[in-house]
Amino acid sequence: MKILTLSEALKRRYHTKVYKLSLSSGCTCPNRDGTLGTGGCTFCSAGGSGDFAADPAPLGEQLAAAKALVDPKFPKGIAPEDRRYIAYFQSYTNTYVRSGAELARLRALYREAIARPEIVGLAVGTRPDCLPDPVLDMLADLNRVKPVWVELGLQTVHEATAEAFHRGYPLEVFESAYRRLADAGIPAVVHVILGLPGETRAMMLETVDYLSTLSPTLPGIKLQLLHVLKGTAMGEAYLKDPFPVFTLEAYTDLVVDCLKRLPESTVVHRLTGDAPKKLLIAPKWSANKRLVLNTLRAKIARAERPSSE
Repeated sequence: MKILTLSEALKRRYHTKVYKLSLSSGCTCPNRDGTLGTGGCTFCSAGGSGDFAADPAPLGEQLAAAKALVDPKFPKGIAPEDRRYIAYFQSYTNTYVRSGAELARLRALYREAIARPEIVGLAVGTRPDCLPDPVLDMLADLNRVKPVWVELGLQTVHEATAEAFHRGYPLEVFESAYRRLADAGIPAVVHVILGLPGETRAMMLETVDYLSTLSPTLPGIKLQLLHVLKGTAMGEAYLKDPFPVFTLEAYTDLVVDCLKRLPESTVVHRLTGDAPKKLLIAPKWSANKRLVLNTLRAKIARAERPSSE
């Protein structure tokens, strides 16, 4: 097994360390504004899966705030003027537009972001059912200026699970969005949640197996541990009637098995994810990010070792 992490992929391309700046586009979500629903997916917090993104504000203010969070992570030898970033619009659905005026606002915002010399690329989080042709055309135009990737929240291929957490679209909508992005030359990064209520280990692996056989080959993936959070419908249900959640050992073992199934060219953007400690209900061990990542790295290193060793 050999995996390609996002950090390594970016360093290969830009020959330096690159960090993502989590930003807000000011968009909402059709699963929140009444178009599909009003509560969002049952696991989704009030922050719209972007609890660490900058608050909505003029872009310059957001960038300054986001840089203040990530700049201490840069190697000491990299001067401020040499630091490079991905503008990551994370919260809610960042291609959800209901008028030509909203599309024009997004186009101007994203163009402003990639016009900055320190921004080397654009990452846009969205839903597969929010990529109409005018939005795809906009993303393709931006992609001609600087690299763009689109993050699609799939979470699972199992329709019963998706209906239970109120995803709001069937699998064929994802498949169409994936193909259309590929045709437009825009890489898709697919989000998968491991640990959704009612899903067995085998079902989670079926989701990864499905993604591993996509054509064209899956450009990127995010593996996300299910975080049960306060203030969500899933959190309320868990407090009333707790469902099984992963142990650290079981989760990290599953992640390694997921990675073994992926094409070697697929960039792994995430192995677990974060949750605000003040919102986290379960699993509590996930709040110790260093422990989780160290455990994962050790198991991945063992899995990557040649069998002859």
